[in-house]
Amino acid sequence: MTRVATVPVATTPPVEEQEPPPLSSVALFVAAIRSGLAYIIVSVYVLLVAPPGMLLALLFGWTDVLYLLGHGGVIIATWLVGIRYRVAGIEHLPTRSALFISNHQSNIDPPILYRALHPRLHFVYKSELQAIPILPRAFNMAGFIPIERRNLERAMAALDQGAAALRAGTSFLMFPEGTRSRSGALLPFKKGGFVMAINAQAPIVPVAISGARAAMRKGSRIIRPVTVSIRVGRPVETTGLSPDERDTAIEQVRARIEQMLDEGPIADQKTEDRRQKTE
Repeated sequence: MTRVATVPVATTPPVEEQEPPPLSSVALFVAAIRSGLAYIIVSVYVLLVAPPGMLLALLFGWTDVLYLLGHGGVIIATWLVGIRYRVAGIEHLPTRSALFISNHQSNIDPPILYRALHPRLHFVYKSELQAIPILPRAFNMAGFIPIERRNLERAMAALDQGAAALRAGTSFLMFPEGTRSRSGALLPFKKGGFVMAINAQAPIVPVAISGARAAMRKGSRIIRPVTVSIRVGRPVETTGLSPDERDTAIEQVRARIEQMLDEGPIADQKTEDRRQKTE
């Protein structure tokens, strides 16, 4: 059995995102109001649409409706709080099932990446989220996989389940840091997801998200309006690799994420076009 552990921080200096400027009192108050409305409206949305959606999925096997409702909830929430995103590197999105590996900055990362990367993206999520009413049942019906990080045997069983799903054509998103980075610098990567991809012989797609830390800082429930940058890197192939070679895949993925973070925010194309015309 392969032990799930952490890999040491890469030898390259950690990429640290610049601290976002503080909002004025008025802007912070408006952001708090918008955040409160978003929490209330999305909660009502989930309570209204999740039960019938789950019933349709249960009776007729229409799991697609769960993804449509999930995307709808993300669209409503991001519009209410003023979150936008830009994506670069969509040419690297694979046509086959893959494991997307991303850095982790804030609580908005999962819904933003869920919306931006794949119409049927699945998560391997921490089991603590099963305490939330309704959502865990919908997650399980949609094929999301809970993982108990403090129980090695159950964690390995979850990763085996994920590998089988990858082989069957399901794409997953994981955050190998295991928690949100307060500074924006990459934390050590846990190895479980990489073992899962190698066991499935599935490509690993590196993803770098930046700007999300400014939207929702760790410990705060206020969501600030920002534009998030999402960079998709060239996939790392695992064909022919064994679980014992997982560190090789980790180093490649980590290096590509660091490189994309170094590139900074994605420029607005209209602004960039105007700038080039004036040069």
